[in-house]
Amino acid sequence: MKRNIKRFLPLFLLIVLLGLGGYLISQKAGGEITIGGNSGGQNNNSSPSDEPELVSPISGLECANAQRRPIAVMLAGDAIARPLSGLSEADLVFNMPVITDSITRMMAIYICNSPKELGSVRSTRDDFIPLARGMDAILAHWGGSHFALDLLDKGIMDNIDALKDSGSTFFRKSGIASPHNGFTSYNRLTQAAESFDYRLTSDFSGYLHLEGKLTGTGTTTKTLLAGFPGSYQVKYIYDPEDNSYFRWRGGTKEIDKNNNQQVEAKNVVIMIAESHQIEGQYNTVAVEGSGKAQIYRNGEEIIGTWKKDKTSQTSKLYFYDSAGQEIRFVPGQIWVEVVQPNQTVSWQ
Repeated sequence: MKRNIKRFLPLFLLIVLLGLGGYLISQKAGGEITIGGNSGGQNNNSSPSDEPELVSPISGLECANAQRRPIAVMLAGDAIARPLSGLSEADLVFNMPVITDSITRMMAIYICNSPKELGSVRSTRDDFIPLARGMDAILAHWGGSHFALDLLDKGIMDNIDALKDSGSTFFRKSGIASPHNGFTSYNRLTQAAESFDYRLTSDFSGYLHLEGKLTGTGTTTKTLLAGFPGSYQVKYIYDPEDNSYFRWRGGTKEIDKNNNQQVEAKNVVIMIAESHQIEGQYNTVAVEGSGKAQIYRNGEEIIGTWKKDKTSQTSKLYFYDSAGQEIRFVPGQIWVEVVQPNQTVSWQ
């Protein structure tokens, strides 16, 4: 008798286990019992397609590289350097005077995309530094004013300077007059950052973005004019069909040399700030503190303000509407045009 019990015991145990498993499954389906999962009854074996997509903290666009640290690249504003390489792939671009009432220069911020070529790379100025630091960016530049270099030499932020480069990160292209022939690429900059043991993941809190399917409120083509002088004058033509602002500079389309496409912004900010000369050809722009701002998105004009804490260069640059609410941008590229109070801005 004992021998028979031993013979059938494994079969008996198997039947019991199968029955218990079926009971637990039926109870879980009824929402009464959950084993090894969360109490919300969610499927823990979701497919990769169910995972939330990462988005750039700056542009709000989905991208695989959303968590990597921004790289800010100084780019030429001079007419002789146009068209620039890599502009259309930036998450955000600052355009700001480097001589009061005269030449402007750009600082393009990259997270999502990795342009195969970036340039013409130019020198930095002291007032671009707090803007880059406020986005937790690594600054890439070809030298700078002594005001800027004095700060960078103190180690206030991670930066990659072509003047100190061994020759592998930056290069000069033949057929282009110096100093407008300096170039690099995103991958070269990343390799340099790794060699310097810089942190490569982002700590930037990011901007707010509108959600859902977005359509512009504008129904007609309109022009936004930012009154920089001469060949530096900037305008955007808003196309309601694309809900985009197409950039022009000096009377011609702003083209990205990498893809031969016109630069297309989803958001344009006019940031009004004082500029004054500090020595010879060098000026400084008051990008810390607060001031008036005009924000353009979805074909509408929002009159508001900007603010950046003077006590900390690493503070975020904020934009607010007239009610004091932080601006929510349309997902896509952002351009910030830093203009002086006396310069004309029109939207018509």
